[in-house]
Amino acid sequence: MRSPILATLVALCATLTHAAPTGTFRHAHNVGFGAQSSLDPASKGRVLQIIEKVQSRLVRPGRGGKPEPDLATAWKPNEDGTVWTFHIREGVRFHDGTALDAGDVVYSIKRVIDPDYGSPARAAVKMIEHIEATGPLTVRMRLESTFADLPLQLMDPRLRIIPEGAGETVDQSGIGTGPFKVETFDPDGITVLSAYEGYWEGPPALARIEVIGVPDAQARLQAFLSGQLDMERGIAPVLRRALDKSLRYQLLEIPTGNWMGLAFRTDMAPFDDPRVRRALRLVVDRDEMLDLALDGGGVVACDTPVSPNDQYRAEMRCPPDPERARALLAEAGHPDGIDVDIHVSSLDPSWPVIGVAYQEQAAEAGIRVNVVNAAADGYWSTVWMKKPAFTTSWGERPADQALNEAFHSSAKWNESHYSNPEFDRLLEAARAELNFAKRRALYIKAQEYLAETSGTLIPFHVTQLVVLSNRVTHFDPVPNDALRWHLVAVVD
Repeated sequence: MRSPILATLVALCATLTHAAPTGTFRHAHNVGFGAQSSLDPASKGRVLQIIEKVQSRLVRPGRGGKPEPDLATAWKPNEDGTVWTFHIREGVRFHDGTALDAGDVVYSIKRVIDPDYGSPARAAVKMIEHIEATGPLTVRMRLESTFADLPLQLMDPRLRIIPEGAGETVDQSGIGTGPFKVETFDPDGITVLSAYEGYWEGPPALARIEVIGVPDAQARLQAFLSGQLDMERGIAPVLRRALDKSLRYQLLEIPTGNWMGLAFRTDMAPFDDPRVRRALRLVVDRDEMLDLALDGGGVVACDTPVSPNDQYRAEMRCPPDPERARALLAEAGHPDGIDVDIHVSSLDPSWPVIGVAYQEQAAEAGIRVNVVNAAADGYWSTVWMKKPAFTTSWGERPADQALNEAFHSSAKWNESHYSNPEFDRLLEAARAELNFAKRRALYIKAQEYLAETSGTLIPFHVTQLVVLSNRVTHFDPVPNDALRWHLVAVVD
């Protein structure tokens, strides 16, 4: 028989474990999609800073970046990697109280792979030929060909599970199974999220999160410094030392696969000539650009989008060679150099620095760069993919997704309009190769080929600087996509 004292202690521990959510956490987002901002995870205008807190995936990244169960508890391929079976977590409910089942998973993934819907996430999972429920909590995915790394693809931050039939309303409701639910959605103002106490991992520590639309990076920083925000990500590196010395803030340095750089549209002259594209990238002193843009807070990249800690990363060297760049331009019919307009924006504080650094470095090879400042508001809809040359940035993705989504000739968001049959062939061969060593060799060869022929300058991967107010606790130093928001707390 249990003693009264023991029973009291057990009850007390249970109370402490499931303490009621409390406190409000405030942070900003950059309103990068302007009027197209949406809570539909599969849409072009998805606001990931909100979606990450309200909707869950089948598979999420663990601390080491490897696939970890989320709404799926287990998965298994057949012998040739063409059919995958996923087991769905039992007892999970959406914010409206309805139970998660296999039908919701099938519906959510079907929306993404439907070419008529036009989801930018389709590039990550377009190898899924058919998906069906084989039981109340079992889903089978049949692929068009062998693919050994499907769980890696399903970690995509846009592949969230929504209720069956919710496609027409999710853009405003944001309904999901995540630790927070949407109370009000206002991308230009304040979006309010409240704790979802039915979350499968337990009630969140926070009662409320406010995500505030602030397009300008400097304005976001000022709002943080004045105490209006509890977090600011991607702060200017020049402020690192000052903030790190202050007792008022916590500064986290988080190595990531995030990258930023310059995209040159390969379907427009003079960038349609691969010799010109190679010259544009040969002029860059990447160490110097990293020091100027991020105060050294990153890892040099030789134009590969694959994260430094990814198992498929190609290690390459790319020292500046302005003389070779000048010779390539002459060979391409530009002995007197070329004139280039590059559009930058304060949407990211490092973009204008990259533009100016590139302007100075490119001049050594006769490349005359005019840096054009574009408005931060609506940058992704009015400048990105539309101007001949522009600054860009991408979040961390597994190697196959990073390469396919940004550079495969059929990718919807192939921002540089890069189209190369040999590169496409290498990616398709890598996906079909079940032997890890051979698969890795193919991905490395694809990156090396890209470094010679692409229209994108990727000078470095970013070590992200995140500054927090001192009242924030349980905020792990991990990439955005791996943070467990239900654990984050504030102490008033």
